Amino acid sequence: MLEITNLHKSYPIGDSSLHVLKGINLSVKEGEMVAIMGSSGSGKSTLLNIIGMLDEADSGSYILDGLPIKNLTEKKAALYRNKFLGFIFQSFNLINYKSALENVALPLYYQGMNRKERQEKAMFHLEKVGLADWATHLPKELSGGQNQRVAIARALAANPKLLLADEPTGAVDSKTSYEIMDFIQQLNDEGKTILMVTHEDDIAHMCKRIVNLKDGVILEDAVIEQVRAKQHV
Repeated sequence: MLEITNLHKSYPIGDSSLHVLKGINLSVKEGEMVAIMGSSGSGKSTLLNIIGMLDEADSGSYILDGLPIKNLTEKKAALYRNKFLGFIFQSFNLINYKSALENVALPLYYQGMNRKERQEKAMFHLEKVGLADWATHLPKELSGGQNQRVAIARALAANPKLLLADEPTGAVDSKTSYEIMDFIQQLNDEGKTILMVTHEDDIAHMCKRIVNLKDGVILEDAVIEQVRAKQHV
């Protein structure tokens, strides 16, 4: 599903440069649920941005679902993102003036789907996250947990191969974060491949594998005994 080999990334800082990723090797199989952990500055966000095609590595290879991801134009990157990836962000990234339904339907608009089909599919995914009754509400009329569930529905709408979650529980309280993790675990149970950046140890242990980054290298990569979020809900 995802194969990263000897990935390097540096950023210029004044006259010098900061070497953020120093030869990352990472392989993720279909159906896995992987947490990427590391302190601030460890390179985890940079790695997620490269996997999400929001940034490009300086060297090394990145293959997603058999396709080499390299030298993409912005148009091609957008096309691949929409085809392969679903994103869940800490800050939800919903459009404030659009309803829950309209937010979920947005990736389908970019896929060229007609309006009726978009709305039906968006409603299906809102039902899936338990928010059908809130379809016409704006983000400001929803709680943090509800907004994150709208964001998850939007990420799922385009049926991505890989779900990328960047601190998905970072902006909600612990009870809500366990509810969100319970839902994400259910998606993984259904076969969805999930890659999640988190700095919270308890959240990481709700995945099936933990990759620890430090100073741009992988310190540890271990399969773990998954803790089910339902126990905490």
